[in-house]
Amino acid sequence: MRNTRPLPVRILVTGAMAALALSGCSSDKPADQQTITVSAAASLHDAFDQIAKEFQAEHPDVKIAGINYDGSSTLATQIVEGADVDVFASADENNMDTVSKAGIGNKATIFTSNTLVIAVPKDNPANITSLEDLADADTVLCASKVPCGHASQQLLKNAGVKVTPVSEEQNVTAVVQKLAAGEADAGLVYATDVIDEPDLKSIVPEGSAKVVNKYPIATLDDNPAAGEFLDFVTGERGQKILSEYGFGTGAAQGNG
Repeated sequence: MRNTRPLPVRILVTGAMAALALSGCSSDKPADQQTITVSAAASLHDAFDQIAKEFQAEHPDVKIAGINYDGSSTLATQIVEGADVDVFASADENNMDTVSKAGIGNKATIFTSNTLVIAVPKDNPANITSLEDLADADTVLCASKVPCGHASQQLLKNAGVKVTPVSEEQNVTAVVQKLAAGEADAGLVYATDVIDEPDLKSIVPEGSAKVVNKYPIATLDDNPAAGEFLDFVTGERGQKILSEYGFGTGAAQGNG
């Protein structure tokens, strides 16, 4: 038979004290603190890490639970399939449209832009100097459904160059990693991806200024904190941070 005798008073008091101690440990978090989650294109990684740090310093009542960085097409698919995301920052308008057409989110705003460069290892062993050289080199590209891949195909098409890549990656970060590891002669990546890569250098190809990726951002729900984060990104300080990381202008342009 199960013992149902009351617990000694000493044990009850000890338990109460432990409960108070635990509640004290959690008192560092404001009772009214709001939490947001962000999904952002892989190319935004360093800039958004800095933006998140400064945003939270200015908004102690808001906690960014995490930023999920990946190819925009992957992020859009996750959102449409039900991922819990408050803010989506895409590297192109097509993937933002995918989310919008699924009936998710508020009107998007173009907040920055980016262009492509040819990235090569620092010593450039294949002596790459132009887009034409990529046809005979071991070239790695982003997959065509990814914004950097779509832009790469457009750039090559405009130049009349056909490239058979040795691999197609799901985000621009993977292209950079392969190049830095010496697994390819060259690749097409965003200008922002090479700025702080000590093992790589960039070559600005002819025609790159005509292939510009516009980055839209949108809140996906009515969480006020998500709106505050979007305002920070499109505001003066957020735009300055993006500029410091090599991104172009583009804030406050509606994405109809």
